[in-house]
Amino acid sequence: MPSPLLTVTFDAHDAVHLARFWAGMLGREVVEDAAGALLPGDDTQLSLRFVPSQAEKVGPNRVHLHLTSADHDDQQRLVTTALGLGADHLDIGQRPEEGHVVLADPEGNEFCVIEPGNGFLAGCGLLGELACDGTREVGLFWSEALGWPLVWDQNEETAVQSPHGGTKVAWGGPPVAPKEARNRQRFDLAPPGGDQHAEVDRLIALGATRLETAADGAVVLADPDGNEFSVTTN
Repeated sequence: MPSPLLTVTFDAHDAVHLARFWAGMLGREVVEDAAGALLPGDDTQLSLRFVPSQAEKVGPNRVHLHLTSADHDDQQRLVTTALGLGADHLDIGQRPEEGHVVLADPEGNEFCVIEPGNGFLAGCGLLGELACDGTREVGLFWSEALGWPLVWDQNEETAVQSPHGGTKVAWGGPPVAPKEARNRQRFDLAPPGGDQHAEVDRLIALGATRLETAADGAVVLADPDGNEFSVTTN
């Protein structure tokens, strides 16, 4: 059975501006439409969508991006590029001996530029990882939902990856911070074959909960950890 297509959607006060920041970081083109702005991916690199929202950021995001680097000069180049595009350094309690650099994009979304030689992200491409707070249960759910194999399952931590390789989606295991508000980053799934009804039924059978139908016709569900995600109409 074909897998649903995954896009990671960001709420943004200025969707086009934030899309342009990430386009500059990832070397992609911005595609603007009535819903916001899209950075198309491919079989191995996730697509990112940015949509207008006035929702304020409440606490650390449950999702953040990890960018990979080829060597120390490349890591510094990525950091310098990010700062030039409007990012800021961010202190989340990381230790001086840790090799990754923690930054916040222009709307405060945390992301990391990972040090060279990271074996877990070897061969994953520039957008190496979507790092998520979450339980093992939610990792198993998304493996089934996406049809992506588990590539890590140890000590309550899980990760999945497309059969084509590329970006990993990982969950760090408990403890998971309480959910305080609607997530400002979420997954959007385009159902294979366009059958939204069948896809929603399949996901509910796997453990999702139906929440609502959005104005654009997308069906909003919650995964087993309560994270909202949408099944689109196309």
